[in-house]
Amino acid sequence: WGHVELGPGCGDNAGAALGVGLRPGDALLSLGTSGVVAAVSDHPVSDPTGLVTGFSDASGNWLPLACTLNASRIIDAMARVIDADYREYDDLALSVPDAGGLVLVPYFEGERTPNLPDATAELRGMTLANSDRAHVARAGVEGLLDLMRGALDAVRALAVPIDRVLMVGGGARSTAVQALAPERLGVEVLLPEPGEYVALGAAHQAARVCGMK
Repeated sequence: WGHVELGPGCGDNAGAALGVGLRPGDALLSLGTSGVVAAVSDHPVSDPTGLVTGFSDASGNWLPLACTLNASRIIDAMARVIDADYREYDDLALSVPDAGGLVLVPYFEGERTPNLPDATAELRGMTLANSDRAHVARAGVEGLLDLMRGALDAVRALAVPIDRVLMVGGGARSTAVQALAPERLGVEVLLPEPGEYVALGAAHQAARVCGMK
């Protein structure tokens, strides 16, 4: 009979946190179809509001996590509204200094952080001066980042420090998102090299069990 090593596993977000090398004070911001903020904490957290889930991570710490239903799909939806591809959308969003008072409420699929399952999206503050493709594009990027800022703040409210954010996912490829993220999120933002971080985290766990690291 062969010898079989058994080891621990973890969920996808804990695997990604391990794969990207998150430590206390860091948060992983994943901009996929949905958005995820997962911060490594040296103490357990409990959120009676339900906005933040108090998971454990894969390294002996904890992984408080807030998730949104809407993330990169916000850019997809707004790009369809103004009939732009991703490159043109980014160029338009960065061609104006701000949204000119235009505000996107980005709840295209309802929302769970905050808990508003029946909410819909809205463009507010439209004027003759801001009703153009550039300002609409800018409002879309700002709406996405402000939504994720809310998720970050929900985690911070549980006494979890977040000194820097590692931003990954399809939405993180947007040059407009990259340019506006530090200011809108209020924290240092890093862009790791693209990678399969969940798989890398699983590989780290397997290597540890096998005595390789």
